[in-house]
This record gives sequence, C-alpha cells and structure tokens, in this order.
Amino acid sequence: MFKHTKAFSSFAVDDLQEAKKFYGDALGLQVKEGAMGILTIYLNGGGEVIIYPKPNHIPATFTVLNFPVADIEKAVEELAVLGIQFEQYQGVIKTNEKGIFRNGGPHIAWFKDPAGNILSVLQEI
Repeated sequence: MFKHTKAFSSFAVDDLQEAKKFYGDALGLQVKEGAMGILTIYLNGGGEVIIYPKPNHIPATFTVLNFPVADIEKAVEELAVLGIQFEQYQGVIKTNEKGIFRNGGPHIAWFKDPAGNILSVLQEI
C-alpha cells in the first residue's frame, strides 16, 4: 500500500522562529517556511522533516532526528563551538566528557534543539 509513497517524519516545537534559526543557521540545513508557518527541513538524499507549532509542546523523550557523520569527534567539536551542549548520560548509555557514547553500537552523541527535542550525531559505519 505505501511502497511508492514519499513518507516523511514530523515533530513539534513551541517556537517556530527559534526552530528555523536553529535548524537553518546553526545546523546549516535547508529550511523552508510554508503554510501556517509550518517548517520543512530538506535532508540530503531527498528526505523531508516537517516541524509544526504546538503551544503546549512537551519535548520528546527519545531521539527525533539523527545525523550520520563521517567523524563524530569533529562533528561534536564543531557543534560545541556553536554553543550546542551535548547530553551527559549515565548507566547503560554512559557518555564520555564530550557527550559521546562509545560502548557498543554506533558512536553517538545527543543534543537538544531549542524546544528540548533530542537530536543526535552518530558515526557512520
């Protein structure tokens, strides 16, 4: 039924203009504002993500968007220079001082957008 549809993901934020600045300016993604202020992020490879306003927004407690990178150390350093802070986790997904998880699975570092949604950069395998 959906084999030939162009699926997309979406998530909410509490401030569309802050999201537009963050995703467009800080992360360098192509962002277009559409009807009713809804944002579309255009991803490499043709994918799209829709960001919509939600006044009573509660941030997701899981990763909503992942960015594969060739060099996680370099990506974390470049984002940190922009003022992006990486999450520090303990326990099963314990991260190092830079916020990078390296204990099984892909090397990954999590950070939040201005609305508190969790994003990640992860080392391409």
